[in-house]
Amino acid sequence: MAQEVREIGVGLVGYAFMGKAHSQAWRNVKYFFSPPLIPRMVAICGRTKEAVEQAAKQFGWEGYETDWKQLVRRDDIELVDIVTPNDSHHPIAIEVANAKKHVFCEKPLARNLQEAEEMLKAVEQAGVKHAICFNYRRAPAVQLAKKLISQGRLGQIYHFRGTYLQDWIVDPSFPLVWRLQKNIAGSGALGDLAAHVIDLARFLVGEIVEVSGLLETFIKERPLLAARAEGLAAEAAAEQRGTVDVDDCSLALVRFDNGAVGYIEATRFAPGRKNYNRFEINGSNGSLIFNLERMNELELYLRDDPPDIHGFRTIMVTEPEHHAYIKAWWPPGHIIGYEHTFTHTVYDLLCAIAEDRLPEPNFYDGVQCQRVLDAIERSANERAWVKVEILPEFKK
Repeated sequence: MAQEVREIGVGLVGYAFMGKAHSQAWRNVKYFFSPPLIPRMVAICGRTKEAVEQAAKQFGWEGYETDWKQLVRRDDIELVDIVTPNDSHHPIAIEVANAKKHVFCEKPLARNLQEAEEMLKAVEQAGVKHAICFNYRRAPAVQLAKKLISQGRLGQIYHFRGTYLQDWIVDPSFPLVWRLQKNIAGSGALGDLAAHVIDLARFLVGEIVEVSGLLETFIKERPLLAARAEGLAAEAAAEQRGTVDVDDCSLALVRFDNGAVGYIEATRFAPGRKNYNRFEINGSNGSLIFNLERMNELELYLRDDPPDIHGFRTIMVTEPEHHAYIKAWWPPGHIIGYEHTFTHTVYDLLCAIAEDRLPEPNFYDGVQCQRVLDAIERSANERAWVKVEILPEFKK
């Protein structure tokens, strides 16, 4: 007789873009995988009653709350998923830890390094499981890249070249949303996009130990969002402007602890680029390339191939018997998408909790990424190379 799988009560704080992505993952994971814990979607939380009530119905949550503290206090919730703007990650995560509940948080972990380190200290002291949503690790092609590098197929790694390009704020009339305000977001493209590239670089190549950064803000003022919401005419709304105090783009040269060097660029000012998260890794015996906009493919070049077939090959990473996560989905060649990376992430999180081990990536990874972000920002301000301190957990 099959053993009954235990449920775990999940609460989600936030219901916008990331709320939808995470809700889809919590809803679908039990249908496509066989997790050792079944997520029970207890409640979703948001400040606006009408909006969060609609989100609960649309996304499949049993109920809703308008006060995140009330959600955290609920006895039927064991795990809290945080997908709110960056300024609230710190207080919510610490409250969750103090309530002795597991915590799952969107990236970047916090607005700054101090907040991130305080969050890590809270979960350590509470002894709860903690995870951060660097979901691009869970693309099967990225997992294949990790496997090839770990097997030594690329030889000694020399270069990491990562870019994350978007274009959604190129228009100067685009309003001053929270992602353009330092007191809420902490940083601009640096924390929003470069954080993902840094995590992929750490996951695939190694720890970043030194950086030389450059930050630039191209449009210094934007129309206030409140003026738009009040229905003012375009001309009147444009006159009510606020200061953009985060970076529009970030660039960094980086050195890794294993001797590799790299380049990391993130911008939201690349017309035509919608979600272009691409990296290339070069080693002594080969190279590989990944592009999120073609996330089912991995380009690979190996020097030890016969000379008559030298050249990059494109691997369709959809073989159920050979590629990570694919067995749960479709036959070969039937591609998966962006949303599946979240499903893979919550599946791995549920497995870790059930096996009483720390999920990966976790708040240690979040803090280490934040240390790199902090170093890039300091380097840009000081116009000098800045060293990155490595957490003991990641030292060789």
